[in-house]
Amino acid sequence: MATGTKEKKKVIIKKKSGGHGHGHHGGSWKVAYADFVTAMMAFFLVMWIVGMDDKAKNSIEGYFSNPVGFKKGFGSGASPMGSGNTPTNGVPNMRGRSPARQAEEAAMEATRQRLIEAMAQEQLAGLSGHVDVAMTHEGLRIEFGEGLAGDATFASGSAAPTDAMLRAFAILGAEIAPLPNSVVIEGHTDAVPLRRPGGYSNWELSADRANSARRALQDYGVAPDRIAAVRGYADRNLKIPDFPADPRNRRITILLPFRTAEYLSSEAEAPAEDGGAAQPPAADSGATPPSAAPPAPAGGSPPPEATGW
Repeated sequence: MATGTKEKKKVIIKKKSGGHGHGHHGGSWKVAYADFVTAMMAFFLVMWIVGMDDKAKNSIEGYFSNPVGFKKGFGSGASPMGSGNTPTNGVPNMRGRSPARQAEEAAMEATRQRLIEAMAQEQLAGLSGHVDVAMTHEGLRIEFGEGLAGDATFASGSAAPTDAMLRAFAILGAEIAPLPNSVVIEGHTDAVPLRRPGGYSNWELSADRANSARRALQDYGVAPDRIAAVRGYADRNLKIPDFPADPRNRRITILLPFRTAEYLSSEAEAPAEDGGAAQPPAADSGATPPSAAPPAPAGGSPPPEATGW
């Protein structure tokens, strides 16, 4: 009996798993940590923005407000944070398009349309299809080019405009005379060298032709004080670089730069200095300013014949 009683009183030990009260809340610390990190990130982001200067904040705001217009305003490859590449004085806050600029663009576009219609009606001999009137980020650009014949604008080696070119200048002068914009005139030649005594080269010829264009525009109503620059580039800015001797590299370009800022700036909107016109380049840049360019032949008579344009 004693032995049986002992067998009935066996002690059974059960082990309980120690959950320590975690249960389904074992990862709650991760949520709290994530909230803390997010709050700290937001805090330091706010501190960084508060510490930025107004120009940087305006640039960032402008990008997110109007990315396409913002990029167009700064040109290709330009950085909104950089200096010297903005289209106006100072860094715009990009809050919206400048009303003055929109009005100026509308006036320029109306002038462009009138020029195209007037040139088409005149049916200028030799110039048909070689006059390009376009709106660019700089302003209104009018380019008188050459065809393969190479005698539509100026005779070979001459700084005297042809009759068709003079009629084109008359149309252009009448249309742009009422505008307040400054005028920049550029002359370009092909790469065919001039055979001329005294060292007369394509540099002088391109500058003389640009000066002839200046005189013609002034004769047809453009005020002399609106001429901001007269440049001769010779063959340093070819239209068809693969064919330097191609007559189509010869051309006269007239630019009317915008006077107003494209976007509203943080300061009061004001026209850019000197109408935004580019100034004559330095002496080593290859361009000849008006004061350094030899005068075109008096009385419109062409200089001696040459092989270049």
